[in-house]
Amino acid sequence: MIPDRFSPILDELTPLTERFAAAGHRLYLVGGTVRDLLIAHDRDDYDFDATTSARPPQIKACLEGWADAIWTQGERFGTIGAKKNGRTYEITTHRAEAYNDDSRKPHVEFADEIEIDLSRRDFTINAMALELTTPTPLLVDPFGGAADLVARTLRTPLSAEVSFSDDPLRMLRAARFIARYQLQPVAELTAAVTAMHARLSIVSAERIRDELDKLITVDHPSAGLWFVIETGLADDFLPELPAMRLEQDPIHRHKDVLTHTLAVVENVRPDLHRDFDFRRTRLAALLHDVGKPQTRGVQKGKGITFHHHDAVGARMTRKRLTALRYSNDDVEAITELVALHLRFHTYQMGWTDSAVRRYVRDAGPLLGELNVLTRCDCTTRNERKAATLAKRMDELEERIAELSLREELASIRPELDGNEVMKLLGVGPGPQVGKALAFLLEIRLEEGLVGDAEIHRRLDQWRSDHEGR
Repeated sequence: MIPDRFSPILDELTPLTERFAAAGHRLYLVGGTVRDLLIAHDRDDYDFDATTSARPPQIKACLEGWADAIWTQGERFGTIGAKKNGRTYEITTHRAEAYNDDSRKPHVEFADEIEIDLSRRDFTINAMALELTTPTPLLVDPFGGAADLVARTLRTPLSAEVSFSDDPLRMLRAARFIARYQLQPVAELTAAVTAMHARLSIVSAERIRDELDKLITVDHPSAGLWFVIETGLADDFLPELPAMRLEQDPIHRHKDVLTHTLAVVENVRPDLHRDFDFRRTRLAALLHDVGKPQTRGVQKGKGITFHHHDAVGARMTRKRLTALRYSNDDVEAITELVALHLRFHTYQMGWTDSAVRRYVRDAGPLLGELNVLTRCDCTTRNERKAATLAKRMDELEERIAELSLREELASIRPELDGNEVMKLLGVGPGPQVGKALAFLLEIRLEEGLVGDAEIHRRLDQWRSDHEGR
């Protein structure tokens, strides 16, 4: 018996189903749509994945005259894409595929039976299909995926070794499903990842990056992150993560830096700020303390601890994100967040106007992300200490709001621009102008806007002091 909640999906698919049935082909809805409908997952943004007995030319024939657009980039893998009324469809011929030992791309063979196609899917909870071209929609579940959903169990349809050999990225994908659906992997699956994790090296950095993004943005990613650490999988794409394990955290007094790091990641929630990038901030939280194992010899209180730790962490972050082929924008933003994440703690004497200006200037367009990361970096169980830190952060944001009403904090710059400086000094472009602008910026940061007459007087005095040098 198909639940009533399937009806809107089935109704939407009826015109397409009728085309395949009339042409003598069988059509099945597969993958995440079936899984999420079975668990009544609250979503309405489905993109429909289907599989069929039809071959790619026959799929195209069924789509022509119905779809608003058709694309064929995946045709050699058996996939034809289409769009209808804003919805994306991907329809693929039943497949039996496997990776060669040293290949990043699958060798594709088409199959005639849905059971063969489902056997090659990643996990039993995704190896279910809903046949649409029968008189009544029929659930096809040869590997017990529905029961595994109920039992919160993660298994592979075939042996885990075969599944992960077919596509090693599935080992990382397992972490995402463990975290997203609170699943418990069977012992065979965990053992296979532990034994085979080095095979992830044949997977492209781009695919690993995309899967990491999906893991890091589930509601509670910690269980998945622990999985990749404990199986050794993290060693092959994010070795900085296990390196933090058992590294004592002298600031937060956790058993190890990794425990603190995963707590910070969990603290970053999408509703914490009206203006911040959730995915980017989660990644910054994951990497914010990667420098600590490299700076264990720097003692707290020596004046360079924060700067030294942040600089090392930023270099390591840039190297790792670049290796994972993150965009330049992501690399720059996340590296800067790691470099700045302890800046808040360098202001111990209260938030003067000068301190607020410098903090906002340094954060630039990442102010929202930096404030969220700073708040979430507090994982102490000492309620008094946590309340003190939260109060200091509240005070900072209040001071930013107050000062923003009087000054353009979002775009702090010298009170005079380069053209005005050259005119007043009677010089052309050159190093002297840059030095003068740096002097004026320091005044702007320390004192705010001082007015035309005063800034002219200061610049004239600066010129007198520097003449002949």
